[in-house]
Amino acid sequence: MNHTKGGLVIFTANSHPSSRELGKRIAERLGVELGKVQVYQEANRGERKDVNTTIMEMLIMVYACRTSCARSITGVLPYFPYSKQCKMRKRGSIVSKLIASMMCKAGLTHLITMDLHQKEIQGFFNIPVDNLRASPFLLQYIQEEIPDYRNAVIVAKSPASAKRAQSFAERLRLGIAVIHGEAQDAESDQVDGRHSPPTVKTTGAIHPSMEIPLLIPKEKPPITVVGDVGGRIAIIVDDIIDDVDSFVAAAETLKERGAYKIFVMATHGLLSSEAPRFIEESAIDEVVVTNTIPHELQKLQCPKIKTVDISMILSEAIRRIHNGESMSYLFRNIGVDD
Repeated sequence: MNHTKGGLVIFTANSHPSSRELGKRIAERLGVELGKVQVYQEANRGERKDVNTTIMEMLIMVYACRTSCARSITGVLPYFPYSKQCKMRKRGSIVSKLIASMMCKAGLTHLITMDLHQKEIQGFFNIPVDNLRASPFLLQYIQEEIPDYRNAVIVAKSPASAKRAQSFAERLRLGIAVIHGEAQDAESDQVDGRHSPPTVKTTGAIHPSMEIPLLIPKEKPPITVVGDVGGRIAIIVDDIIDDVDSFVAAAETLKERGAYKIFVMATHGLLSSEAPRFIEESAIDEVVVTNTIPHELQKLQCPKIKTVDISMILSEAIRRIHNGESMSYLFRNIGVDD
């Protein structure tokens, strides 16, 4: 293998061994060796968070390539950090826009990512962004590893996940079910008034002629399952699985409704904190995620966690961008709503 191939050099950050492993797989598929890079932290770095360390490593490496007169710099972030913080909540900050601005300012000329939490994040960049899809690999896993998948139903654990579930269901020619609502408090908690202080109408800070009507607070109904899951395999699909409480609760609800096997399919397996233990003790039979995020330790703690390799599509995207080829092949049969 050559160190470079047609001017292409592959570098990978070293904040996590599995990140380097994914980089090696990509380099092997492209027929090049990983470029040598020295990334280190000073001993007095203080408290650090892994995701922030990874972001800073990438920014510094991009800037180093830029100051070394690299012709183009393509960043590969299979999981875009802070992607859930892409909307303003009250007067909060839109962190994913800040990260996008930092990447562009550092010198990135192209970004490859996968299954952004919201596709609109692409608009935060002023460079080309290719948002690849993991669904072909997850669909293949369902068809090859779940023998009786024809007796399955695709489940959205909330109405927000319905579009993704519908996409999977249409491609597999399966039915769909949606879980709606949330667990209700006991009747005693609802009537004793501890959670509902009397509303006080205050207009002191507003001119009487400009009184603004207040929105009625949202209140979710009791949990209901729209769709038949009795005697079926339930396959819950989502883009990110981090705090697994909602998945565990959804699995219990599906089990009560008669589902005899429950699978969870997600692109990004953050699986933080006590997630492996909760999964192991839950009604979930298997959790399938891709290797966009390292999770080897979680797999050791929970044998139910399985991994699907997506290095193939990342390698092909890099090759096509480097050779100036069309990227449309990687997005074939993907609709606007996918």
